[in-house]
Amino acid sequence: MDTQQAIRETREPVTPGDRPPRLGRVPFIDNTAAMLRDPLGFYDRAGAHEADVVGYSVAGTTGCFVCHPDLVEQVLVTDADAYEKGQLLQDTLGQFIGEGLFLLEGEEWQRQRTALQPAFYRERITAYGDTMTEFADRTAAGWSDGQRLDVLPHMQSLTLNILGKTLLDVDIETTADALEPLLDALRKRLDPRSLSAYLPLWVPTATNRAVNSSLAEFQSTLDDVIAARQREDENAREARDDVLSLLLSLDDETMDRERLGHQLLTFLVAGHDTTALTLTYAWFLLANNPECQQRLHEELDATLGNSQPTPEDLFDLPYLDAVLNEVLRLYPPAFTVFRQPTEPVTLGGYELSTDAQLTLPQWLVHRDKRWYDAPDAFRPERWDDDLEASLPDYAYYPFGGGPRHCIGMRFARMEAKLALATIAQQYAVEAVTEPPLSLAMQITLSPTEPIEVRLRER
Repeated sequence: MDTQQAIRETREPVTPGDRPPRLGRVPFIDNTAAMLRDPLGFYDRAGAHEADVVGYSVAGTTGCFVCHPDLVEQVLVTDADAYEKGQLLQDTLGQFIGEGLFLLEGEEWQRQRTALQPAFYRERITAYGDTMTEFADRTAAGWSDGQRLDVLPHMQSLTLNILGKTLLDVDIETTADALEPLLDALRKRLDPRSLSAYLPLWVPTATNRAVNSSLAEFQSTLDDVIAARQREDENAREARDDVLSLLLSLDDETMDRERLGHQLLTFLVAGHDTTALTLTYAWFLLANNPECQQRLHEELDATLGNSQPTPEDLFDLPYLDAVLNEVLRLYPPAFTVFRQPTEPVTLGGYELSTDAQLTLPQWLVHRDKRWYDAPDAFRPERWDDDLEASLPDYAYYPFGGGPRHCIGMRFARMEAKLALATIAQQYAVEAVTEPPLSLAMQITLSPTEPIEVRLRER
């Protein structure tokens, strides 16, 4: 009997037509108020429930947590055509990126995904390797022995520079000046602990005013970027193969200013904020687990010597790969996936209607003791013995899955590993910030306070 079968047989049988069990008895107190007070704690309550499909009702939104890999796979892969991103995401993000690849649906999503795919071919991404290590080396060159470092801003600057040079080929300093205020305002607006998260954007709260103001500034900056690219002569434009050029090459009525802005904002957020967080959590975990950091240094020294890492070297750095896997398991920046049925469906034996908002949380599945020993511990070595091959397919899905998996997955993994290797060759990190971290579920899984380390030159 395999592990999954054994788990299924210990569950209470579900009678077809049953509704999923719910979190608490009084929706406002047990759901809405609990979510406002402590979103991660609310998620953890769902993870502790004996059922793998658990209902909730938050601020008028009725949905279900889906916490078993088999069911996650059913939604994202097997029955993918029966689901879409859903109304919850459209309500919260639609005004900002509703015309971007992340939220588009149907034929238009497929058309744009196909058009953008060449920017993410393996050989194209490999060509970005030198740029990635160059910017990582520049970052480390600005540091000094004994320095106490607030990690996240440095990683955001690093990943934004890499993104600007490789995928977008834009003046990233000008873009960053407009992007960061917008991201900061969006994080505050989308934080479920904030009342603004549940109010329309036209309600004149301080947070909403900040979003509207920064969004106008960002759109103006993007107008300048797009206009400059369109002024280039035809030969120069045809020689480019970055994401912006591929979008402009679609050249039809559907690729208007709004859609271009939504697409670029999608890539700017997904392409730098998530990887910056991944690197930040990596330095935090390595600093607090010096034996793991030592093993990483030994592997880098033995394999690379004094040479900077290349994409080809990554095949010979299995422990570096394991470190990244473990960071993304414990602190996945994309902490949950949302879906909504387009037709009545049966999931885990439960009947779900088309208004059900499904929450498929990596935060819970990645820390489930059914799949991982000592699930809250940072143990990169757990990946040494082909753990991934023995796991249910969707016990680990930091980049989502199915046809809507993250288009930039290969780019992000290579970028994170090259940056970690380049910087770790030069510095060790000592813990200043210690566990547990204070985290917020905003656009991404983000720290609410600085994550600091102390640098030691190697």
